[in-house]
Amino acid sequence: MTEKIYEYKDEKNWFIGTWAGFNYFTCFGDDAVFEAVQKDFHHLLDQLQVSGLQIHVASYDSSFYLLSFLVDMITDKTGRSIKLRQQADALLIIEEEKLVSVHLPESGVKLTDFFGRQVDTLADLGDTILIATKNEGKTKEFRQFFAKLGYQVENLNNYPDISDVEETGVTFEENARLKAETIANLTGKMVLADDSGLKVDVLGGLPGVWSARFSGLEATDETNNAKLLHELAMVFEQKNRSAQFHCTLVVAAPHSDSLVVEADWEGYIGMELRGEHGFGYDPLFLVGETGRTSAEMTLEEKNKISHRAKALEKLMEAFPSWQKKQVKPF
Repeated sequence: MTEKIYEYKDEKNWFIGTWAGFNYFTCFGDDAVFEAVQKDFHHLLDQLQVSGLQIHVASYDSSFYLLSFLVDMITDKTGRSIKLRQQADALLIIEEEKLVSVHLPESGVKLTDFFGRQVDTLADLGDTILIATKNEGKTKEFRQFFAKLGYQVENLNNYPDISDVEETGVTFEENARLKAETIANLTGKMVLADDSGLKVDVLGGLPGVWSARFSGLEATDETNNAKLLHELAMVFEQKNRSAQFHCTLVVAAPHSDSLVVEADWEGYIGMELRGEHGFGYDPLFLVGETGRTSAEMTLEEKNKISHRAKALEKLMEAFPSWQKKQVKPF
């Protein structure tokens, strides 16, 4: 049986193609033409994982017509639903409503032209993750981590109409799930919530999930620290003042199973407040055997070893495989 021959020809482009045992092309023209055809040919076939397509390029003037010819051959042979669309000077290959390949001219494409809107900085681009907190100090810590992954970070101060989610859980995970899953369903966004707290061994794990309101409904950092010092007033040996900062992180998205990770940061409770950085119990929390409080560390130092750092490290390991399982792309 003779293999089908494909052809496209206009005043400036002439392509002939067929299917055989391996990918291959030949072309007339100078080195610039050869390199342009080679780039478009191999990039598209690699992205679409196609094998056996062979073409001869008799004349070449446009990536659009070459890629259109290749896409027509692939869809005719395989029945796949692949489309070529042009946006600004970029060529987009779309399969079943998913963008699978982007071909750019050598000179690139202006961001404003590509997105059809003004793009002032790189911060205007990228996926967004919503942190379920109004605490700017906590948000700042998360922003540093997620910047490494190319994510913009918002918090609930960007959504003033969303009421506080009542933390009725009796464990860190229950409270983090409540916040993340409720807000994800309200906003349709990917949401990260944490429930963090201080666990003091001699107090049976208190303040624990009640860390933020340890001193009452109107609690502040100052009143919480004062109450903790009062509760430990008769505990004089550092070894008996052992404690852990705990962090449970939950990432939630609509119609998806949530991702949960947790970690502890070991230390002791000091006798007095020290340090100007951080928030919450940081001025009282002695980090391991260092003799320094968390509040005496810079944000960069803290972000390398804290309970959130350890939990985020676990999150970063689990996040890619979790994201692939989601029903909806973000």
